[in-house]
Amino acid sequence: MDATGPHPSRRRILGMAAALPIAGTGALALGAGTARAATDAAYVMCYFTESPDMLAANYGLHLAVSTDGLEWTPLNQNNPVATPTAGSGGLRDPFVLRKQDGTFVVLATDLLGTDWSYVSQYIHVWDSTDLRTFTGYRRMKLHDMNTHSWAPEAYWDASRGRYGVIYSAVNSSGHNVIMVNHTSDFVTASSPQVFFDPGYDVIDGDLAVGVNGVNYLYFKKNSTLVGARSTSLDPGSFTEFSTAVSHGGTEAPTLVRSLTSGSTWYLWGDTWSPNGVFYAWRSSSLAAGTWTALNQRTYTQPLNSKHCGIHPITMAEYGNLLAKWGTPAWNRLKSYNYPDRYVRHADFVGRIDAYAFDPYADSQWKLVPGLADSSGVSFQSVNYPTRYLRHHDYALRLDESDGTSTFTADATFHRTAGLADASWASFRSYNNPTRYIRHYDYALRIDPVSTATERQDATFRVGY
Repeated sequence: MDATGPHPSRRRILGMAAALPIAGTGALALGAGTARAATDAAYVMCYFTESPDMLAANYGLHLAVSTDGLEWTPLNQNNPVATPTAGSGGLRDPFVLRKQDGTFVVLATDLLGTDWSYVSQYIHVWDSTDLRTFTGYRRMKLHDMNTHSWAPEAYWDASRGRYGVIYSAVNSSGHNVIMVNHTSDFVTASSPQVFFDPGYDVIDGDLAVGVNGVNYLYFKKNSTLVGARSTSLDPGSFTEFSTAVSHGGTEAPTLVRSLTSGSTWYLWGDTWSPNGVFYAWRSSSLAAGTWTALNQRTYTQPLNSKHCGIHPITMAEYGNLLAKWGTPAWNRLKSYNYPDRYVRHADFVGRIDAYAFDPYADSQWKLVPGLADSSGVSFQSVNYPTRYLRHHDYALRLDESDGTSTFTADATFHRTAGLADASWASFRSYNNPTRYIRHYDYALRIDPVSTATERQDATFRVGY
């Protein structure tokens, strides 16, 4: 959720109304407290979408998949796969949990858009056997207080034989705490209890349950991500212990355990603004509570994704989701040496700009067979489909075809192994074969490439 940090006025409004968010949007609890398939080998991410000018604002349930938890493929063309029909009619902060019977439950905040004054004692709930169909849509009431129920997350509490649902609400002292209810069916819930209240504002709680006998709770504190831990799941038992991490106004912590190295954990965080830029950290010991920031070359969030939840799935489920929803019909190209920037057109000029931006479709491309040579590739604009990226006087721009062989040759490139990293890609000009697409002062052009810097300038990741 986005209601703290630089927005103290929102706290005052909600405090008067209630008298705030937890992004349990995505705990990945791979310990004894969470059911998982024995063959888990991939991940699913759930999220909603926003962009700086809100052109991408969509408050339905979105899904993406990944085999490593770092590079993501949006499903259904990055459109929602389910949309709430009750309450506000929209969701934020979705969360996926595999239940003890192997099926899934999806929870989400009942909130459409950014109307922070909207108060709901309910959360959205769906059931799913496979994350391809969503049934039994309902809202579950959590309390009768005059405050919200933001960013719900669920976990299996073996000692109680029930699921815990944690969420954010304002307590009687007027600050944000993490509450908990217990449920056996996600239809009705027990009375609420305060789960975690260190005496100051905390939101966006995310749990990893039963990791070597310890439970870890990460949350947002003063625009940083901080961890607490407990050997039980009893309300009030968690104590803060970790080193805070942040990248600007960071919220929505999401813990992800590597499926290939059990000691490796990732911590995702979201920026509070509509920009919704994700950052990630890595740790080789969750118990140590220290994190190292990852280079953005190593991960790519789904386009316009906000406040995600991540959960492991089997490779069969991964394949079935791709078969059901398909991969995007477009790609984005990330710069190798400026991995926060993507290839786009602006005023029909090719360049790389820092994500996120609007119109976001300026960065979406269809890589079609080369106009002059089908063994090559041409870059067709998604939002200007009659235009292609071509070079003119060595500078790249977005032009409509004039039907000449010169245009088709200018708009054709041969994809090669990345000049700076063979797992990435570089693009050699068809009619100027000693030149490659590269950026210079963030503008795109074709140039001869010889130095290490030039090779990095000419290397891109083709993804989504």
